[in-house]
Amino acid sequence: MTTLNIENVNVTSFDAMPSPADLHARLPLTDRAATAVMKGREALRNILDRKDPRMFVVVGPCSIHDPEAGIDYAKRLKKLQEEVGDALLLVMRVYFEKPRTTTGWKGYINDPYMDDSFRVDEGMVKARKFLLDVCELGLAAGTEALDPISPQFLGDLIAWTAIGARTTESQTHREMSSGLSTPVGFKNGTEGDIGIAINAILSASHPHSFLGLNDQGRVAIVRTRGNRYGHVVLRGGAGRPNYDTVSVAMTEQALVKAKLPANIVVDCSHANSYKNPALQPLVMTDVINQVRLGNRSLVGAMIESNIVAGRQDIPADLTQLKYGCSVTDACVDWETTETMLREAAQALRPILAQRLQSE
Repeated sequence: MTTLNIENVNVTSFDAMPSPADLHARLPLTDRAATAVMKGREALRNILDRKDPRMFVVVGPCSIHDPEAGIDYAKRLKKLQEEVGDALLLVMRVYFEKPRTTTGWKGYINDPYMDDSFRVDEGMVKARKFLLDVCELGLAAGTEALDPISPQFLGDLIAWTAIGARTTESQTHREMSSGLSTPVGFKNGTEGDIGIAINAILSASHPHSFLGLNDQGRVAIVRTRGNRYGHVVLRGGAGRPNYDTVSVAMTEQALVKAKLPANIVVDCSHANSYKNPALQPLVMTDVINQVRLGNRSLVGAMIESNIVAGRQDIPADLTQLKYGCSVTDACVDWETTETMLREAAQALRPILAQRLQSE
């Protein structure tokens, strides 16, 4: 009988990866890092449950590509957290995976050396090491869960998770979210559809059973209890913003109709700023003003921020990379970030005092 080549026709190789347990043993969770993660998650849950009157802000580079610059940013953010922590919970944006419409650099895990060598095995190690360093500083970290396998390697170091606009409608990501240990922000669809995010929250709040990996790297049936800390992230869509009072009110109504908590986060970037980072401060100001005027559903914001403003293409000679500048979406610089967060904290303090007195 002739053996037909009918399986893995377009696969060139299967390269070995360490198991999640192997990576955890190599880079174990320290007591200090574990404390930062647990405190971050608890604070986020308390904000979503209205036990903590503050807002949270997920702020940081569009993507991590240079760990040295990333830790430089984290140290600055930690210092700023100490200054504004009475009004804002700062969660560092630590994105290692970048969804692509067609092609492009897929992020630090997929191609850590930015040379198309795609050393995913080394990228996962480097990503875990970076997260450990961030958490060791006492910061909470937030990331986008794109690859459904990655949380097994990195999930113990994450305090907040985003599901992106391209994957919120994905059954795989809704199932995965139902088992994550963090609050999960579901972004509205790329065309601005809020219903996609609301359906995702509902789905993730229920138990699921699906194929996944255990800590030994073996395929397993994953059975989850459901995650009740899903919430909407408004990021605009179809080239239009949706952070205005009317859009927020309509989102509130849709959440109430679905019998879900009215928890809304505004992404100051993407379509909400027309992908122009210079507009992010205006979006943030508008969001804070809505809170000052009495809105209780706006619980958080997202800011794409780096040490240096703008973005850069990845050069053939990586020594020519500009330090602290994004290689994906353009960001506001550190000075602008400080101003945005200080002004937000100053504007919120009287409101938070009123909330505490009324409770």
